[in-house]
Amino acid sequence: MMHVVLFGAGHVGHALVKVLGTLPCVVQWVDARDELFPDEVPANVQIEPTDLPDAIVDEAPPGAYFLVMTHDHSLDFSLAQRIMRRNDFTYFGMIGSKTKRVKFERRLMDRGVAEERLTEMTCPIGVEGIVDKAPPSIALAVTAQLLRVQCTVEGAARVTA
Repeated sequence: MMHVVLFGAGHVGHALVKVLGTLPCVVQWVDARDELFPDEVPANVQIEPTDLPDAIVDEAPPGAYFLVMTHDHSLDFSLAQRIMRRNDFTYFGMIGSKTKRVKFERRLMDRGVAEERLTEMTCPIGVEGIVDKAPPSIALAVTAQLLRVQCTVEGAARVTA
């Protein structure tokens, strides 16, 4: 089962939780801003209000799907650096532009991330061809991408079994 760790309780995070809440997965929804979480969430969503999101990265199970979409570029970078230290995630996606990706790639390499590993970071996120920037559209594009990755991983596991 897909274990999604979602950083960010902004508009896109809310839209994503609505969609992921309908799927057979577990979602850890992480943000320091408690007041942004809704009073009720789908049964498969765990709200994690924390001032230490890096610890959530370290505690996530092997094979986790990480989604970074916070309100803060420096927090996004801190999380990206922490996620890239792991070698056992299934997916790491970050909301942002191609320009943000280039900046983050340079900074990650400066901090010791091997260049060939940068392909493991998906930024911008979402299936290609969906250009609408409305939160529900982004949520659907990202969910479609997660499902595609999940099917690819499960297909590969069946072939090797």
